[in-house]
Amino acid sequence: MSNSLTASPGAPGPKPAQGTFARAISAVPPPGLLLISIVSIQLGAAVAIDLFPVIGPVGTAFLRLTFSAVMLLAATRRAISWSGRRYAGSLLLYGAILGVMNLSFYGAIERIPLGIAVAIEFVGPLGLAAATSRRGRDFAWIGLAVIGIALLTPEIGSALDPLGVALAGAAGLCWAGFTVMSQRIGRALPGNSGLAIGMAVAALVVLPVEVATGGLGNLDLGLLAAALAVAILSTAMPLTLEFEALKRMTARTYGILVTMEPVVATLVGALLLGQAIGPQGILAVACVTAAALGVTISDRRDSGE
Repeated sequence: MSNSLTASPGAPGPKPAQGTFARAISAVPPPGLLLISIVSIQLGAAVAIDLFPVIGPVGTAFLRLTFSAVMLLAATRRAISWSGRRYAGSLLLYGAILGVMNLSFYGAIERIPLGIAVAIEFVGPLGLAAATSRRGRDFAWIGLAVIGIALLTPEIGSALDPLGVALAGAAGLCWAGFTVMSQRIGRALPGNSGLAIGMAVAALVVLPVEVATGGLGNLDLGLLAAALAVAILSTAMPLTLEFEALKRMTARTYGILVTMEPVVATLVGALLLGQAIGPQGILAVACVTAAALGVTISDRRDSGE
């Protein structure tokens, strides 16, 4: 699951890092920063999967959201004001979508390979693109994505857990909703203050589910450190790197590079988690990636970027 497609190129983001780290990332070409961000997100997912046997996907999601909320609130505290209470309803919906998205995605990658889950999840924003477009070629790209998902259908119930597939689809729907709400919240509130508040709401949404499942009874310092690493890899680092990259690259380049996420997820799953998905799975991921790339290029071309 990515933070990438939720960002608005050119929109204000978190305050740039200062000092040595800032100089280091400023020396990296923007496409390199974005690719590192994508890899970081998938590495965070891989670490999260390692936590599932001990604290479960719900506990992992709760800790990731909690740590991320604390870091974002600390980074954006000066931008948060009581005037934002006018958008309380939108912020609550935003946080609820984010919470359900994390629960769904982590539930999915507990049951099916990471690369497949991300490919299925990508159908959410692709469907949003089709729903908001009147261009015939966009529907053709969506058709290609559907072909990719259809390639997985024979394996559902055998190699692929049906519940895992359904949860990945639910995460995709939430991702589409999160994208819409991110744009609305981003226009209403300064910087990433809306995201910080939404992340805190998401943690509160997941808390009752965590209390019901009781996955945090075995917590120790090592598990807390690993959960903090998930939050850093999946949220803090990608946001920082994307903010720096977006200052120095076009929206079109940004959108094109983000479509590499299912491919990166497949590679991380194969190399770090031993999740070989076979030729048919690889072809499915390729179809979804090509569809995302096609939608992005045609959209940017029409907008003149």
